[in-house]
Amino acid sequence: MLTKPARALALLPLHRLACILALGCTASALAAPAPWFVWRSKLDGREHCAQTSPGQGWERVRGPYRDLRCSQPVSPPTAPPGLR
Repeated sequence: MLTKPARALALLPLHRLACILALGCTASALAAPAPWFVWRSKLDGREHCAQTSPGQGWERVRGPYRDLRCSQPVSPPTAPPGLR
């Protein structure tokens, strides 16, 4: 006996299933990497470069950056020529 999600997939025509899978793959291909930020310790003032907060005792002070050394700032997005 098929489970409910498996039964739903079995009822879909094969071409629709192929389209759904293709769209899922293209959406993940367009994803950008997460930016990096400089975090400062509230305890002793040390700074650390990370994509996410190291914990409760840290505050974000600068960023976003493109690299793990927090040395290459993210350039602001530009609008296409027809939308300026």
